[in-house]
Amino acid sequence: MIDVKHLTKYYGRTLAVDDISFHIDAGSVVGFLGPNGAGKSTTLRILTCFMPATSGSATIAGYDVFKQSLQIRGMVGYMPENVPLYPEMRVREYLMFRAALRGMKSKQRSLAVDRAAEKCWLVKPEDMMRRRIDQLSRGYRQRVGLADCLLHDPKVLVLDEPTIGLDPAQVREMRNLIRSLGEEHTVILSSHILAEVEQLCGKLIIISGGKIVAQGTPDELRRQVSGPSRVIVELRGGQAEQMAKAVADVDGVRDVQHSRAGNWTRLTVQGAEDADLRQDVADLVAAKGYHLRELRREIGSLEDFFVQMTYEQITRD
Repeated sequence: MIDVKHLTKYYGRTLAVDDISFHIDAGSVVGFLGPNGAGKSTTLRILTCFMPATSGSATIAGYDVFKQSLQIRGMVGYMPENVPLYPEMRVREYLMFRAALRGMKSKQRSLAVDRAAEKCWLVKPEDMMRRRIDQLSRGYRQRVGLADCLLHDPKVLVLDEPTIGLDPAQVREMRNLIRSLGEEHTVILSSHILAEVEQLCGKLIIISGGKIVAQGTPDELRRQVSGPSRVIVELRGGQAEQMAKAVADVDGVRDVQHSRAGNWTRLTVQGAEDADLRQDVADLVAAKGYHLRELRREIGSLEDFFVQMTYEQITRD
């Protein structure tokens, strides 16, 4: 569906996007993840024909974003970070106006507006479509902007920071909405909020300093987190120092830290990278006759991987 090859963008002498390449399959929900200023928005603006690249190529459904922009705009719905709306217009009036700009005939416009409004949960309360945009909450304004993107039933949705500025309840509603839209459209979601992309996206592309530093599914990226394996154990049945020393003698254990958790002793057991010490620790606990309340392995989080990759990129630069 979307192919990007060696895409580069300079603003004057400033390099914003540095020779990036990626592929997105049709029907997928992809998270474009990176810190502020990483080059996310610039890449999305190039894909939506908002601005040209300095070099490289990009196609959507076989159409070239540099040479066939009209065809691209007909199949892409783009919601920028700050949704441009006319605050003095009413919601239905605004959406009808936007549909007219897309060349839709009168009957077609009305059907398109009704369909988009229903998808974006704007039909209830019933008077929502009659309200002025400047009377809407930030969450409802985001919905109006998303409905605008859906008027022409695009194959691809490009959403740049769709939940920015929303309160927690609005964020949850927007995530549910995007999740439902992902069943019918290819979605590219730009964000720097890890929990957001992890919940919504089947594939992640991490960009830092204008370069793609990693891409894959959330599970694949988590497995790439480097560092020691860690097991958390809660025990009772002996002195804390004695239990910690016994666990420290297990093969593969590099370090053991202990603390009190009520009447229990909590051990943090560090092992070699990728080592899983749970079975060995469980065998020791059984042999010593300790009471065991918790035994779990802490795996690398997406946040760990994100920080690790973006930090490495910054230090290399």
